[in-house]
Amino acid sequence: MSSSFSPWLHRSLLAGAALLLAPLGCATSTQARDEAVLRTDAPTRVKPKWGLVIHGGAGVISRENLSPEREAAMRAVLTQALQAGHAVLAKGGRSLDAVTAAIHVLEDSPYFNAGKGAVFNHDGVNELDAALMDGKTRAAGAVAGVRHIQNPIDLARRVMEKSPHVMMVGDGAEAFAQSQGMPLVDAKYFYTEERWQGLQRALEQEKAKAAPPVTPEQPPATPGTSPSSSLEPGVDPVTGDHKFGTVGAVALDQEGNLAAGTSTGGMTNKRFGRVGDSPIIGAGTYADERCAVSATGHGEFFIRYTVARDICARVEYQDLPLPEAANVVIHDVLAKVGGEGGVIAMDRQGNVAMPFNSSGMYRGYIGEDGTPAVAIFQQP
Repeated sequence: MSSSFSPWLHRSLLAGAALLLAPLGCATSTQARDEAVLRTDAPTRVKPKWGLVIHGGAGVISRENLSPEREAAMRAVLTQALQAGHAVLAKGGRSLDAVTAAIHVLEDSPYFNAGKGAVFNHDGVNELDAALMDGKTRAAGAVAGVRHIQNPIDLARRVMEKSPHVMMVGDGAEAFAQSQGMPLVDAKYFYTEERWQGLQRALEQEKAKAAPPVTPEQPPATPGTSPSSSLEPGVDPVTGDHKFGTVGAVALDQEGNLAAGTSTGGMTNKRFGRVGDSPIIGAGTYADERCAVSATGHGEFFIRYTVARDICARVEYQDLPLPEAANVVIHDVLAKVGGEGGVIAMDRQGNVAMPFNSSGMYRGYIGEDGTPAVAIFQQP
């Protein structure tokens, strides 16, 4: 092998060789398939005719702060989401429908920061964002800052299919929802004690940060434990993990059409109508005839660097393989400027990429054989 080959390419080739050498139909083959798909630095050598990839957020997700019971519960929800999307695709359904079905499951779970599990903003209110895009037509719909929509991904789809617009926000978006016969749910639906306590801790930390400087008799806390260190964007005040709560899905259907969708509750204690990358087409969500991407991370960076579109543009204009394009954007472009997070992506050949530059990302994949593969940490 030439010395000019990158370590990433070397590892990728080794992963591919191991997969090709595995006997067909044996347990080792299935395990190798799952491990290859869920690696963050190597493209899968599996090229299904169709499939689905999902994520539930990325960040510093540590095993120490995730109990075995909670980890099992979250893996179960991810598996359920994969199966919901697969059921659509297996019947010849559209990728758009599969993405919607998978995100429904994640939005209905209190474990993920979207829909039912959305975090609270500074005023103690849940504000939800979502976007959906059809790769075949590049039709797209998005909503931001809605407060009474049980499944924001549904409203994003209505915007795409039932209006001449791409994005609607706040009260206007909810008025449109009512005009389409969608019910508004009471804000109490989104309440969970865990998220509420997370807000209270964030408010306490904010107050402590604004307090007068400490006296010599009261030395500052050690780095990483001070109140201000917990106020960085994406820090979960409940678990202490630095993560970016978002859910998303990308799919390739039997007709070869791609779709992408993303949904989120944003950041705990966000203020002033802040909106992240999730509902921004080209930043947190994008699909065309070549690839589909859903992102999760520090939204401001993903917006400024149009992450989702950048990946697909590299596939289109530089003729890069999808996994390489995704890795360059996440591990090179974003990492150099301090942007943290990850993406899930799929191309029209069924190749999958799930790179992230943090210690964990809730993620999963299911192909035409119907076997779900789920992972959270760097090593599946």
